Amino acid sequence: MELKDIKAIIDLMRKNDLSVFEMEKDGFRLKLQKGISEQPISMIPASSASAVQNGPTNAVASPPAAAAPPPQTSHLRDIVSPMVGTFYRAASPDAPPFVEVGTEVTEETVVCIIEAMKVMNEIKAETNGVIAEIVAENSKPVQFGQVLYRVR
Repeated sequence: MELKDIKAIIDLMRKNDLSVFEMEKDGFRLKLQKGISEQPISMIPASSASAVQNGPTNAVASPPAAAAPPPQTSHLRDIVSPMVGTFYRAASPDAPPFVEVGTEVTEETVVCIIEAMKVMNEIKAETNGVIAEIVAENSKPVQFGQVLYRVR
């Protein structure tokens, strides 16, 4: 399953107000569940799905509670993480960040790297605009669907 397919499923979940989506295809199992923070929280290969189902009843961790309500951002578009991994703002520790607040981006602009299972994945903005806010913290874990940047 490709990243664009997963994003399309998330969009359909939002548009149709679905809270849970599950599917299995070619040995890959995908489960998306909207929690308190409205982030899908589970994506596992089908081979380990039975281990999770037969394990403790609370195998899926609940998302952390928000410390404070987010500021009014209705006019901003979010760039979200397409996967679970470690967020990096630059290609290497001594390289400049891909984008800063005020940087103009296009759909093809690389805004960060997310490391997942020792693979560095370049993440593109997929929208046009100007970076208004950097939400994720450099070299910290991010969740699937977590906001990385806000664009105006």
